Amino acid sequence: MTRFRWLQVILYVVLVGYAIATFLPFAWALSASFKPLSEIVAGGASFIPENFTLDNYKKIFIQEPLFIRWLLNSAFIAACITACNLLFNSMAGYALARMRFPGNKLWFLLILAVLMVPGQITLIPSFLVLKSLGWLNSYQGLIVPNVVNATFIFMMRQFFINFPKELEEAAALDGFSRWETFLQVVLPLAKPALAAQAIFIFMGAWNNFMMPLIILSDRELFTLPLGLNTFKGQYISYWNYIMAASMVFTLPALAIYAFFNRYFIRSVTFTGGK
Repeated sequence: MTRFRWLQVILYVVLVGYAIATFLPFAWALSASFKPLSEIVAGGASFIPENFTLDNYKKIFIQEPLFIRWLLNSAFIAACITACNLLFNSMAGYALARMRFPGNKLWFLLILAVLMVPGQITLIPSFLVLKSLGWLNSYQGLIVPNVVNATFIFMMRQFFINFPKELEEAAALDGFSRWETFLQVVLPLAKPALAAQAIFIFMGAWNNFMMPLIILSDRELFTLPLGLNTFKGQYISYWNYIMAASMVFTLPALAIYAFFNRYFIRSVTFTGGK
């Protein structure tokens, strides 16, 4: 028993140390967002600003006319990608798990094959396809290629394989069609899987820098990660503005996580009488 307690103590010490090491860079960035540039470039790791100022936030919101536009662009693109993925990945996963159609196993193997292809390899082909469609420098150029995700199709398939068939059979006896069963019975009970999917997909779309960099050229269409890069110049980088904008940038991601967290950590017990 004593040995088990010592192991618990060691585990908690390691976890607390890891949490502190993870939080410290964020705390410094938060502190730097209230510092003038001269104090940041002077060096040091002080977490308390010597010259506290709100000018950095005034600059990005008032003097940078496109900052709000970049924020809205990111929100719109991330919301569209997340909504489409939640629907299409779930539909594909459910079809692969429950429906029998020609090529079912072949499609599943193709999805597994896609999982083994690094995203960097598809950047040039994606660019060429979007160019041929005339979708460069557009919202659809960022949204449409990302409306499905092979990883989460696989995850939803595995979830639906373990979904109790009795609930679907009961719905069929009540006169539900396959589509009604999926929307009114299956999806409401898939909240934990959907929440996990929503968090990861939104974070990926929200933080995406590479695809907007390749596809977008008009400053008004920039997403926030790409807009932040404009504060960096060849000879000087305005780290005070970058830190302030980064703090604003983290708020929607924290809100999404806080909203879906209760579903993310909740386990669901399926019973025949549910």
